[in-house]
Amino acid sequence: MSLPKFLQPYLASYDLKKLDSDSDGVKKEIVSQILNLGDKRSVGWLFSNYSGDDIKNILKSPSRGSWYEESLNYWQKILGVNANGQNKNALFRNP
Repeated sequence: MSLPKFLQPYLASYDLKKLDSDSDGVKKEIVSQILNLGDKRSVGWLFSNYSGDDIKNILKSPSRGSWYEESLNYWQKILGVNANGQNKNALFRNP
């Protein structure tokens, strides 16, 4: 699936035309960045284009150093996801 241009601010380091949004690694990055930083439109797009199970699975195993604590806790609570203690390493920390 091609990614709409309005997602560019949330994936600033990437060329949206070249991303394979169905690849597991890319999907994880898209979900993480949009749930961390996205606005209503981008979050709506995310939930319209990825399954709830895909999103929940990404929240269950959050990528190391890629989440803001408030965002990760919020989405896990909203979606009823338990990460079994994996949140600590997933949090982005400023040096």
